[in-house]
Amino acid sequence: MASVLIALGGNVGDVRATFRKAVANICGMTQAALIARSSDYTTPPWGEEHQASFTNACIEIETSLDPHALLFTLHKIEKKFGRDRANETRWGPRTLDLDLIAYDDVRLDKPELTLPHPRVFERAFVLVPLAEIAPDRVIAERRVADALAELSTEGIQRLPDLN
Repeated sequence: MASVLIALGGNVGDVRATFRKAVANICGMTQAALIARSSDYTTPPWGEEHQASFTNACIEIETSLDPHALLFTLHKIEKKFGRDRANETRWGPRTLDLDLIAYDDVRLDKPELTLPHPRVFERAFVLVPLAEIAPDRVIAERRVADALAELSTEGIQRLPDLN
């Protein structure tokens, strides 16, 4: 079984309800065990800044799927929740974004998949929820909490738990 970190994001529709359903789909479709789930955070848009704020979270799962099969399944789940990767604006509005952040200590550099995620250390909106569930996890020789300490977290706010 591999320990996998996945970032969730979205800013279209009821994102928190989408996250809840998406996590259930991820676990069901990958026969994964959910190890940890962060709180949800509201975060400023990144890249394309003239759009609604995003909601972001991270999960840790254990799965026996290989990284490519897992990525394929994550893309299938995004599509199920209305994402159309072929016709969207880069860094634009989306119902659901699922990013494979790390898969054990695997390093891959292929056109379809780079592990760990190549921009994880630039993105406080990923590192804040990730540090909540895995502050001591080492990704590419960097501890998550240490990487987060080097970034501004301005505008990132933890959302209250849904009961």
